[in-house]
Amino acid sequence: MFDGSGFEPDWFGLLGREVLRERRAALIAEACAWSVGLSDRPHHLRLRGRLVATGSTIGDRAATGQALSGEEDGRLELGDARPGSFQDALNAVDADGTVFADRFDREVIEPFVQETCVLAADRARRTRPGQWGELLDDLGEDPADVDLAGVVRVGEWEEPLRTEAELLVLAALGRTPLLEVESEGLPLSLVRAAEATARAAAAERAPAGPQPDEGLAGALFLALAAVREAGLPTPVPPAEAGRLLTALGEQGLEPDEVTGVLRHLPLAPGTADRVAALLPDG
Repeated sequence: MFDGSGFEPDWFGLLGREVLRERRAALIAEACAWSVGLSDRPHHLRLRGRLVATGSTIGDRAATGQALSGEEDGRLELGDARPGSFQDALNAVDADGTVFADRFDREVIEPFVQETCVLAADRARRTRPGQWGELLDDLGEDPADVDLAGVVRVGEWEEPLRTEAELLVLAALGRTPLLEVESEGLPLSLVRAAEATARAAAAERAPAGPQPDEGLAGALFLALAAVREAGLPTPVPPAEAGRLLTALGEQGLEPDEVTGVLRHLPLAPGTADRVAALLPDG
């Protein structure tokens, strides 16, 4: 089917935009989480072609409304930014001279758009079987053994959607002070850090245990840090149950949080029972 201009509409591209806009809140949340820690980084500028440290942090300058990006670096489309804003921070450079916007694209926009396109492909398969079948035929894909991510790559739908995603982020956060964006992103940042730590711990033991509830993610992050910082052997043997409980308490975990995270920690058989028995209500 053709529109009035004589060109066939890109129905999958339109569907991808629809799914992206439905996921706008998740995209903004991921952007905020990514920003956490930017304010602690040393601030750099490129002056007469040389990268120099200004002696302050990005957060110090943002808090006082000073510009974070210079005139010799950054992207032209980000240049008209309010000093100290999220957009201004994206246009700043790190210690290696890399524009933070490039890192943001690589670490947030690209994977988010890839996931969005795969979700759009799955929706098309379920809700538009006729068009989906024609699309697979055009791409030479076997409907019985289709790789959704592969279809997305072959179809090249990601690039225009990346531009759309960048515009959505800038519209929502561009003029917002960096420190406010970081504050909004802190809870999700902790969850992401806990998930990464949990995956790393799970990779060191087999079989992998059940995944923690999202509500326990922060407690698990602290618990894994306690095991690491206390220098406990892993898996933690029953004889070290007392030291483990002390380390968990020093991280601020309450008894119910200790009980909740025990099965997700790298423990030897019997250690969890020993810790549970040592708890105040145990």
